[in-house]
Amino acid sequence: MHGQKTDESIQEVERDELLSLIDSQDFLGVVFYVEDDPNTPKILRHIELIDDEAADYGILLVKCSDRLMAKKFGFRNPPGVTYFRKGKSINYDGDIDDEEELLDWLTDPHNMEMTDHIEKVNRKMFQKIRQASDYLAVFFYSDDCKQCPRVLAEIEHIDDEADGAGINFVKIDDKQMAKELGVYALPGIVFFKLSSKEPVIYAGDLNDEDEILNWLMTQKNPGGDVIEDLDGPKLLALIEDSNALAVYFWNKTTCEACFTKGAKKQRKAKERKGLLDAATSAEVVDDGEDTEGDAPSTPPPTPPPAAAPSSVEDTDECEQCSGVLESLENIDDDCDRHGIMFVKTDDLSIAEQYGISEYPVLVYFEDNVPNVFEGSLDEEEEVLQWLITQKTEDRIELITRVMLESMVDETQYLAVYFYKINCNICDQILEGLEVIDDELDVFGIHMVKIQDPQLAKRYSIKTFPALVYFRNGNPLIYEGDLQNEQSVLEWLVDDDNRELADEIEEVNERMLDRLMEQSPLLCVFYYDEDCAECDDILEELELIDGEVDLYGIDFVKVASLDAAHKYGVTTIPSLVYYRKQIPMLYDGDMHDHERVMNWLTSQDVFEIKNEIEEVNRKMLNKLLDENEFLAVYFFEEDHEESEAVLERLELIDSETDNLDITFVKMGDPRYARKWGVTKLPAIVYFRKRFPSIYRGDMYDEQDVLEWLRKNRFRQPELNIFMYALIALGLGFVIYTAFLLQCFKPAPPAPVPHPKQN
Repeated sequence: MHGQKTDESIQEVERDELLSLIDSQDFLGVVFYVEDDPNTPKILRHIELIDDEAADYGILLVKCSDRLMAKKFGFRNPPGVTYFRKGKSINYDGDIDDEEELLDWLTDPHNMEMTDHIEKVNRKMFQKIRQASDYLAVFFYSDDCKQCPRVLAEIEHIDDEADGAGINFVKIDDKQMAKELGVYALPGIVFFKLSSKEPVIYAGDLNDEDEILNWLMTQKNPGGDVIEDLDGPKLLALIEDSNALAVYFWNKTTCEACFTKGAKKQRKAKERKGLLDAATSAEVVDDGEDTEGDAPSTPPPTPPPAAAPSSVEDTDECEQCSGVLESLENIDDDCDRHGIMFVKTDDLSIAEQYGISEYPVLVYFEDNVPNVFEGSLDEEEEVLQWLITQKTEDRIELITRVMLESMVDETQYLAVYFYKINCNICDQILEGLEVIDDELDVFGIHMVKIQDPQLAKRYSIKTFPALVYFRNGNPLIYEGDLQNEQSVLEWLVDDDNRELADEIEEVNERMLDRLMEQSPLLCVFYYDEDCAECDDILEELELIDGEVDLYGIDFVKVASLDAAHKYGVTTIPSLVYYRKQIPMLYDGDMHDHERVMNWLTSQDVFEIKNEIEEVNRKMLNKLLDENEFLAVYFFEEDHEESEAVLERLELIDSETDNLDITFVKMGDPRYARKWGVTKLPAIVYFRKRFPSIYRGDMYDEQDVLEWLRKNRFRQPELNIFMYALIALGLGFVIYTAFLLQCFKPAPPAPVPHPKQN
């Protein structure tokens, strides 16, 4: 007895004992072997290593050297292993020397499954089945429970329906385990979902099989609806129209291939079951020999070839796609409650339009702007929180290369943050940029992020992170400190950086307010996108945009009725010229760009009463051509003396207008040197483009005014000078005529007539 207790070898059974065990054991593994085979001891030693662990799963392992029994169950040349589940057998076709592989095969839930019956499992087997099952229903019972057999009979009726819905059904006789899960009275049913840590206990009528089945279906899909499947034009239209849309892109073709592979495996196993069941019913000859008159043992036919397996990559992808889809369906209703529409698609052509090549992937669209989810799709709570954040907060979107190319083409102002993963400084800077993202939206600047080192090289980016600013497709790299988000904001909204060549910049209401405050000369075209003639007018106005800019006039367009009403514009389209926020409405033909140009640069429109207007080189040259009398105050920017002098000169601006002298100012020291100015500030008076430099005290505005008046009315001196020139010219003409007359040669003598001679 002590020897039997300490013996770790597999139990040896004879033919009668084996047949009895097949009938009585739920799970029985039989090792058929040949005693004379030199490999037998080695094989048995390997299998004995897993004997105790198999027993933990409720599987009894025995060995048998009866060759006739081995032949009966398909092994003409032992060794081999046959697995019996309630008398139904399958044969092991793997490596019999690999005990770990054999144990995995014995404890595989698919191999332990018994059709038409709810499988009985123990605690350890339950743990393995739970890990392998997306949905699992467990019936807890005990042998001393009178109600349990009747309830079990009811549940057996719905086992096939549950299995068809993808719900595995098992039964466990373990009161302690039931109490651990919250079931204190038997029988009880508990539902487990792979994506959920907490099980759900059935609290309905255990005698109503239909109610139990409906409850199981509800637990599998609480929402009652699956994520809607869309593709083609319908999906594109939804993306364009929806302001909060989550699209799950998955490769359905690959998944179906994997599912087909699994189906073929199950069919192969069932065929093997049928073959062995047929072999079990054959008669066994007592002496182990085939004799005349006895029915010979039917050799098992060659099993059909297995289906060519998919690649490991496809299998993993399939499992991931389907598993993620199951998880996402759990949050579909939550998304609906937050106003987020959730759809799925296997339309690879649409995925390619957004640069998606790896599946599965989740993309959130808000007003047709995509944002790719970076985290783990298996974590449904993380996905839900991310979607809610995208809906309620304005975050910087993650895009692909194809998305970027499309957005650069379609977005007027686009800031792109290039970064790489596992970069701490990149993440820190990104948090700072998130702070200014909302303010950038107010200024009409869209900011996105991208992880694409190869694309970054196209824009000469060698170190990360980096920021590229696209203005109608023209890139500009930020050279400043990305860690200072306020500097980044000022750089992005700066007028010089926003300026677009040969096109009138479009601004929103907030940006228009900023331009009103900062731009001394601003021309605004108010229009409506539904206006029929606005497009034609814009084409005309864009012909002069570049030239207008040369005169220092900012030219923008606004398609906002609210902005128009805010600044008193009631008619659309309208062209308004603001000089220091003082508006002047153009009442001419906006289809004539030359007329608009002349109006914008005319002196009547340009002048502001009681203020010296600032000009640039282009405007100054135009004023010199158009004005006989012009005074220019040359000054330096941010110079105290220049500002103090300007304040004094502003006091005499109206008096100079009365003298018909146009008074302007110019902050261009280099251009001042062209007219002989060596020290700033300085005043230069032009009379028919002839300059005169003021040499007196510029703080004395009355002295400046008197000097301008004297230069303006130096008429007598100019008249005497002109008369002298005329007199000299006339004298020169008379003298020339006199000389020509005095030195004129004498005419020749007349020729005498022959008759006179």
